[in-house]
Amino acid sequence: MHAVLSQRVITPEGVRPAAVLIDDERIDGVVAVDAVPEGVATEDLGNRVLMAGLVDAHVHVNDPGRSEWEGWRTATAAAAAGGVTTLVDMPLNCIPVTTTVQALEAKTRSTEGKLQVDVGFWGGVVPGNAADLTQLAKSGVLGAKAFLCHSGIDDFLASDESTLRTAMHALADAGIPLLAHAELELPVDVPATDPRSYEAWLALRPPAFEDEAIALLIRLCRETRCPVHIVHLSAASALPMIAEARAEGLPLTVETCPHYLCLRAEEIPDGATEFKCAPPIRPNANREALWRGLLDGVIDQVVTDHSPCVPTLKHRDFVEAWGGISSLSLGLSSVWTEAAQRGATVAQIAGWMCEGPARFAGLADRKGRIAPGMHADLVSWDPDAHFEVSVDTLAFRHPVSPYLGRTLRGVVHRTWLRGRPIDVASTGAPRGTTLFHRGSP
Repeated sequence: MHAVLSQRVITPEGVRPAAVLIDDERIDGVVAVDAVPEGVATEDLGNRVLMAGLVDAHVHVNDPGRSEWEGWRTATAAAAAGGVTTLVDMPLNCIPVTTTVQALEAKTRSTEGKLQVDVGFWGGVVPGNAADLTQLAKSGVLGAKAFLCHSGIDDFLASDESTLRTAMHALADAGIPLLAHAELELPVDVPATDPRSYEAWLALRPPAFEDEAIALLIRLCRETRCPVHIVHLSAASALPMIAEARAEGLPLTVETCPHYLCLRAEEIPDGATEFKCAPPIRPNANREALWRGLLDGVIDQVVTDHSPCVPTLKHRDFVEAWGGISSLSLGLSSVWTEAAQRGATVAQIAGWMCEGPARFAGLADRKGRIAPGMHADLVSWDPDAHFEVSVDTLAFRHPVSPYLGRTLRGVVHRTWLRGRPIDVASTGAPRGTTLFHRGSP
């Protein structure tokens, strides 16, 4: 057994001086600093915050098949650098997409010997795979994701209302949630605009796309009682209907992402396609409304939606460039930079980025809190220190990110996975493992 001490330990009961007792891979207890048993080795972090490792439940690793975009080694190293000890991988842009058990098995095999952190998997909903969803649930996926619009790749097709309804019945029976990319592509009257300007992209994805999709998902949630999770909410205009649905008691949860909370449409230069994502980064008034939704509890969690590609796909045309933002190692720091300015606390950060995602992904019995019996996944960070984001500070495969050159607040000093510090430079085998739904064999 050993102990990690800090004057600021984030526990379910609040932030306090404490010693976290670690026995093998799990937390044995959380005690007063002066109550560490005699003979137990200790590490004293002083005033640095000690928090549960982040759970990033929205990451595109793209391995196997497109590991030149991002692979397990680089993605999990970047996660560890940002204090993330668990990530959940999305069912696309890998080849094959994770819409069958055979594809899940191929993805699981591709992780072997490569994981610096623990990894779970979302399955995928596409037309005609309702029977596959039942088998994927039995094989341990934590939920299944659908697109209500084109996904960006042709082998992961969009789901219409009929497909969603059938899938949601299957998922409800299996006891896992539907995750939805909530944009319905409606007719839009787009003025002639230079495709290198951000206005061109913003005009193509108005808030109405999200509003209509979320209204549909709420209706289907009411009908099927399948838990529904709205991924990467961008349009604050949807918050009132989300709040009403939750007040009704519907099993509806919502995430947003650092880029929607930290970036603004007004600051995006022509040709800066590292800012392109779908749904898009919207103007500052929308950003502030999202913050109110998060602080008020309408939005449940914050995850990165790390969606990388090879740099050649980020050409200077906003309309044609790949839509995805790389930020896997920067989630904690970017969100804290803005949260601190709004009076948020480090305990709220832990709720949004550790406990909330773990609970949603069905991992709350193992991940997301500093409490006895939990995995000893921890991060030590200084919320008062600053750093400038540079190519040298990014561990994901391609250092293409809208955060380059920005000064962020909150420096990660050490990340522990199941009781031991993660050392990505070590010559030993990485210690990350795959995670599956408790209901699976």
